[in-house]
Amino acid sequence: MPKKIDPALRERAVRLVREHRSEYPSLTAASAAVARQVGVGNETVRRWVLQAGIDDGTRDGVTSVEHAEIKRLKAENARLREDVAILRAATTFFVGELDPRNR
Repeated sequence: MPKKIDPALRERAVRLVREHRSEYPSLTAASAAVARQVGVGNETVRRWVLQAGIDDGTRDGVTSVEHAEIKRLKAENARLREDVAILRAATTFFVGELDPRNR
């Protein structure tokens, strides 16, 4: 299970990469340098910067808010499918119990 990282640390890392991006040949290099400073993985910082760009509208993609909504809706959909399966099974059971040919 992934560890929870303080949102302030995440914001600081994104800010540092954005401020010092011009000093490095690529986003990956800037992310690696900042990742060493803040003590998290290189790819983690790079993904944070990309997601921050999506969230503030400078890049195309699914925002964090939209992602959370999609995740919630998928969980709700799974629960509803499970409920329907239970109700179908119960209906089948009770129809069989009420059938006079089974007596």
